[in-house]
Amino acid sequence: MPEQLSASALAGVTVVVTRPSGTAASLLTRARAMGASAIALPGLSLRETGDGQGAQSILRAGRDAHAWIFTSPSAVRYAFRLSPGLEIRRDASAFGVGAGTQRALARHGIPAQVPTERRDSEALLAMSALASVGGQHIALVGAPGGRQLIADTLRHRGARVDVIHVYERRPPRLTRRHFDALARASDPLIMLVSSAEALTNLVALLPAHLLTRLRHQILVVSSVRLAMIAGEHGFEDVQMAASASPDDLLHAAGKALVRHRL
Repeated sequence: MPEQLSASALAGVTVVVTRPSGTAASLLTRARAMGASAIALPGLSLRETGDGQGAQSILRAGRDAHAWIFTSPSAVRYAFRLSPGLEIRRDASAFGVGAGTQRALARHGIPAQVPTERRDSEALLAMSALASVGGQHIALVGAPGGRQLIADTLRHRGARVDVIHVYERRPPRLTRRHFDALARASDPLIMLVSSAEALTNLVALLPAHLLTRLRHQILVVSSVRLAMIAGEHGFEDVQMAASASPDDLLHAAGKALVRHRL
């Protein structure tokens, strides 16, 4: 756990939260509780898959999958929305990339294992419980797009991986309201990003003057890979959080602010 920051650690700062609408409320609330002005600038829009395949795949996997991997809290939410009566075998294991996914599964009575050192795909695949999976059937629940690292690695280890798409990530519908809120926001700005796709969408969709402003402000990201992508997109002050959890993102924001004000 990160060291405790003061209740006013983000006073005088504008925190820009890029999580999708419907998933950003907790982070916005926590940022404001730490003294920040917080605005929502979604980098993604999430939608339930509409082809009916997700629900059917979940039901099939529930009967015989040896392990389940949920890639995000949204994967858990949409899986149970598509299949409210989802049950996994009693002898099956469940895994998540981070603590948020673990908590989401716990709300459905499913204990899940998550990495402890880092919260990313590489850390998940390094877990000893996923080292010897030859002959196992693994249900991988998430959204299309992004890296195929988890599925490809587990297949290379001999597992049969059933990739189940329960939701889709789409570009956000940004409006004048979003642009005006960002234009009115006071410096310093600290933008929090935990998705490469969200960052890429914002780079493509923001008006040039607003994007230029953000590139000169502080950007907090949740992984080394994201930090590299942010640099490629021209962001100058990129700080890395320990994970994508709200606590870690806001802790990194507070530490970045201290350095900024020195």
